[in-house]
Amino acid sequence: QVQLMEYGGGLVQPGGSLRLSCAASGTSFGIRAVGWYRQFLGKERELVARISTGGNTDYANSVRGRFTISRDNARNTVHLLMDSLKPEDTAVYYCNVFLGDYAARPFGSWGQGTQVTVSS
Repeated sequence: QVQLMEYGGGLVQPGGSLRLSCAASGTSFGIRAVGWYRQFLGKERELVARISTGGNTDYANSVRGRFTISRDNARNTVHLLMDSLKPEDTAVYYCNVFLGDYAARPFGSWGQGTQVTVSS
């Protein structure tokens, strides 16, 4: 099975930045599309960023221009750089992988996520 682990979250002030990281066991990020999700309290997970095996990226409108997803295939790690953070970005952030570049649903098991709290 594919298991994911997220880390790098924390408490930041509005306008600040955080860099989240995702590591996987059971798959190589180099052959998978990878996505970052977030889950607001009491809500379902939603996809906020995705990167294909070829490096193409896509973002939810709510984060486009502020978040950047990237991959380091040599280290089998995917990152989410979050700039200009807003209180409404507060959520638990998860990563997951897709079986194919155009798959609509994630393939891996959900990790525990990492908490991001944006507050003064």
